[in-house]
Amino acid sequence: MALCTLPGLIDVHVHLRDPGGTHKEDFHTGTAAALAGGVTAVLDMPNNSPPTTDGEMLRRKAEIASRKAVCDFGLYLGATDDNAARCAALSRQVAGLKIYLGRTYGPLRVSNLASLLSHFRHWPAAKPIAVHAEGPAIACVIALSWIYDRPVHICHVSRKAEIELIRAAKERGARVTCEVTPHHLFLTEADRGRLGGFAHVKPPLGTEADRAALWANLDVVDVVASDHAPHTASEKRGPAPPPGVPGLETTLPLLLTAVGEGRLTLERLVELMHLNPVRIFGLSPPEGARVEVDLDAEYVLTASELKTKCGWTPFEGMRVRGRIRRVYLRGTKAYEDGEVLVPAGFGRPLRFSA
Repeated sequence: MALCTLPGLIDVHVHLRDPGGTHKEDFHTGTAAALAGGVTAVLDMPNNSPPTTDGEMLRRKAEIASRKAVCDFGLYLGATDDNAARCAALSRQVAGLKIYLGRTYGPLRVSNLASLLSHFRHWPAAKPIAVHAEGPAIACVIALSWIYDRPVHICHVSRKAEIELIRAAKERGARVTCEVTPHHLFLTEADRGRLGGFAHVKPPLGTEADRAALWANLDVVDVVASDHAPHTASEKRGPAPPPGVPGLETTLPLLLTAVGEGRLTLERLVELMHLNPVRIFGLSPPEGARVEVDLDAEYVLTASELKTKCGWTPFEGMRVRGRIRRVYLRGTKAYEDGEVLVPAGFGRPLRFSA
C-alpha cells in the first residue's frame, strides 16, 4: 500500500440543490459525497429555487447548510438584471458573484448588456466574478475584466478555442482564471451514444480535439472543479433531460488515475484543487484538513458505492487508481473507508479575506 497524504481538497463549483431540489441532493448528502471524494470544502452555486440573489435567501441558505453540512462550505450570490447594488453590499459574506450569460438550468440569467456592466461596476475589485460563458461570450467577459479591472473566473471551459483564447489573455496580463471539469477531461461527444441523457451537460461534451486541447493546455488551467450537478435517474432518462452530472466522488480518483498514467503530477493536482482555490477566492482553508489516499489501489467506479442522493455516475464501470481511505477535518476523522463519521452540522462556513 502506497499511502499518500494530500491537503483537504476544495471544490469551487457544486450544485447541492438545497433548497428547492432536495429530491436530487441536499447539503447533507452532497457534503457526505464531498468527504467521500476527499473534498473538505465546497462552494455552492446560487441557481436554486428560489435563487440566492438577495440577503434573505442568502441567510436562509446559510442556515440550511449550517444545519446539514458535514464538510465546510461557502456560497455564491447570483446576478440578475436588477440586483447589482444589493449583491455588492453582500460581497463579504460570499465566495463570489455568479453571472450566467447563457440559459443553463434554473432561473438565473443576466440578459442585457446594461445589467452586465452594472455588475462589473458595482462588484468589489478584490472579489472574483465567476461566469458561465460559452464561445464568443468568453471574449466578452475577458474584455470586461480588462476594462473594469475585475478578477473573472471562467467556469467549466470545454472547447479548444476557449482555452487558447484564455491562454492568450493570460499572457497579456488579464485578471482571468479558469476551471475545467472531469467530464470534459475524460468524456467526449462520442460518449453520448452509450450514455444518452446521462451525458447531457452544459457546456455540452466536446470533440476529441477539444478534450486533447484541455489536456495540452492544462498549465493554463487554474482549477479542476466537479460542477457536481445531480439529477435523478428518471429525470435523465426523460424526453428532455436536465443538464448536469454528479462528480464530487469521482473527481479525485479520475485525477489520481491521470497521475498514475503520467499525465499529471501530485504537486499539480494539489495546485488545481487546493492552492489555487485558496488564492483565487481568498478563503481560509479548513483547519486540520487532510486526505489519506492509497495510490496503489485499483478498482472500478460503481454507483452503488456513492453517497450522492442521485445514485448514478457517468463514469460507471471505469477502472481507476487511487482509493480515498480517510479524511480529516479540524483534526477529527470525518470519513474512513466508505463511512462518514461526523454528524450533520459538523461543517462550518468558510471565511474569506475580502
